[in-house]
Amino acid sequence: MAATQPSGATPQSLTLHGRSRVLEIGFSDGQLFRIPFELMRVYSPSAEVQGHGPGQEVLQTGKREVDIVSLDPVGNYAVQPRFSDGHDSGIFSWDYLYFLGSQQGQLWADYERRLSEAGVDRDAPMAAAGGHVHGHGCKH
Repeated sequence: MAATQPSGATPQSLTLHGRSRVLEIGFSDGQLFRIPFELMRVYSPSAEVQGHGPGQEVLQTGKREVDIVSLDPVGNYAVQPRFSDGHDSGIFSWDYLYFLGSQQGQLWADYERRLSEAGVDRDAPMAAAGGHVHGHGCKH
């Protein structure tokens, strides 16, 4: 995944919309993004999703209906969501949220391409190495 470019913009508003499953975030430069929870979950900046180096990313599936159960501040630079599938180790900096919001079209296209290349459906349950399906809250 591409590295984020610092935007310098800071959040002015942050609203979780549970029914539509989007995080609405307004930035100081006037940009307003509606980032789907699913996009946030499949592109979580955590090591569990991104791996520990290039080529170690773990393709996320079965996240269409994921909710954000809580959203905790991390200093003055980020938030840490807890997702309904138990994932809670990703820290989303303001710059990373700006990146997700501004690049969502390309990110969705990349995600769909990766799903197709892997021969899996977006709604398929997560499979572990060896083919075992992960339960909720699975930690590697």
